[in-house]
Amino acid sequence: MQATDNTSGRAMYWGTGRRKSAVARVRLVPGTGQLIVNGRPGDLYFQFNPNYLGGIKAPLETLGLENEYDILVKAEGGGLTGQANSIRLGVARALCQLDPDNRSPLKVEGYLTRDPRAKERKKYGLHKARKAPQYSKR
Repeated sequence: MQATDNTSGRAMYWGTGRRKSAVARVRLVPGTGQLIVNGRPGDLYFQFNPNYLGGIKAPLETLGLENEYDILVKAEGGGLTGQANSIRLGVARALCQLDPDNRSPLKVEGYLTRDPRAKERKKYGLHKARKAPQYSKR
């Protein structure tokens, strides 16, 4: 769904990404390629880790749009890895709103697949999900 910013009239594209317990609400706005996460620059938020930043901008690089859109994100829950992966999914979904033809190249690269892995619940009688108390024969 394309929306317009009330203050400047610019087109915005939305995408939501999830990974483990992290949720990222992503807006793509025409700009210069900045990444803003929770009001802070992306390189400060992700502690200068190039792996996180490279993964987030990978869908834009696949389409050759890395310097044409700013990424504005509200990320909640999880850790930095989960948030980075959820932002990447949100960016890819927003790019599909931008142009439906973007879907096939993003799908081939695997950017539109939600990672279903999550923490397994703890079971009663066990210390963790699978860790059992020490066994003693007597």
